[in-house]
Amino acid sequence: MVGEVSFFELGVGDAERARTFFGGLFGWTFGPGSSDGGGFAIRTPNVPGGLHDNDPGARPYLFFEVDDMAAAVEQVRALGGSIDDIDLGGGAESIARFGRFRLCHDDQGTPFGLHQPPPRG
Repeated sequence: MVGEVSFFELGVGDAERARTFFGGLFGWTFGPGSSDGGGFAIRTPNVPGGLHDNDPGARPYLFFEVDDMAAAVEQVRALGGSIDDIDLGGGAESIARFGRFRLCHDDQGTPFGLHQPPPRG
C-alpha cells in the first residue's frame, strides 16, 4: 500500500559485525545482498530490509512505498523537498529482485526514502 513502510536499510561500518549483532539481538536471518555481492538481505517477520557496509553516514534508512517512482520524485520536488543524487538501483537483476529506491529529504531536510517494489507475480 502506498505510503506504508516497505523496506529499511541499515548503513553500517562493517556488515559482518552488524549481522552478528542484529541477528543476536532480534533473531533476524540474512541472505545474500545485492547482485554486486555487497551486504545482506535482512529477513524479518514483517518488513524486509537490507544491510550494507562502508557507509560514512552509518545510519538507518526508512523507505516508503510508492506506485510510480518518477511521479513521486516529481511530487517531492514540487513540495520543496530534494532528491539525493546517489544511485541505489544496482543493475537490472537487483531492480527485478528488490525494486527501485531513492533517498530524499523533505522541505525541512529530514531524510527518508522512496521504494517502488518490483512487479508482483
